[in-house]
Amino acid sequence: MSPLIQFQGLFAREMARIFRIPLQTFGAPIISAALYFIIFGFSLSRSITTIDGVSYLAFLIPGLMTMSVIKNAFDNAASGIIGPKYVNDLQDLRTTPLSISQISFAKNFASLSRGLIVGLITYIIGQAFFFFTKGSFLTISSPLILIYFLLTGGLSFGFLGVAIGMWSRSFEQIRAVNALILLPLIYLGGVFFTLDHLHRTWQKLSLFNPLFYFINGVRYGVLGTIDIDVFKSILVAFLFLLITFICAHIALRKGTNYLR
Repeated sequence: MSPLIQFQGLFAREMARIFRIPLQTFGAPIISAALYFIIFGFSLSRSITTIDGVSYLAFLIPGLMTMSVIKNAFDNAASGIIGPKYVNDLQDLRTTPLSISQISFAKNFASLSRGLIVGLITYIIGQAFFFFTKGSFLTISSPLILIYFLLTGGLSFGFLGVAIGMWSRSFEQIRAVNALILLPLIYLGGVFFTLDHLHRTWQKLSLFNPLFYFINGVRYGVLGTIDIDVFKSILVAFLFLLITFICAHIALRKGTNYLR
């Protein structure tokens, strides 16, 4: 059997798992995105009229879209590892002819697919809110830049989800990483505000937050504005992708990580 067919088989299995529970994988994110736009897009836009020359609702759309992509990619990859591990099915992958790279990329591409679908849904919801309030649609400034940051962001956090899922021993550890690390990074990464609105100390700390570069990169792709040099964001995004790729492969190579 060719490596491509083996990869396609595992990828199809992961995609089937995603669509098996549509309310959890797509329904909940849709409701969350709508609530964010209602609470922040409508309420705060009354007191915050513009940021960097654009309306607050326009500023919010790329941030929420990035958050949807990376969070769903991470959640899908982590749950796709810890779930089978919890029922002692993950170790069966060690007996298959699948390579570490095939396992890693199949699970990650499925996670990226889920993230991009939810991100697209979030963008459509945001466009609907924008059209309802402004009477026009929000145009995309740099499509290639937008695609680059969405892909690198989804892949990076998919690889990170694989690594965290392999190193974790329970769902509680996954939830702890989500609540104590991922969510703070998301909220402090500039989804709801620019770097200028933070204290100088937090401004400096934000430069060490990889999500800051992904969120600003997507915002530049949509709006054409950014808090930091776009080429620096491109480089940081690529380096973070490389680091998470290495972490995922190291975690997959260790045999004891397949056991709970």
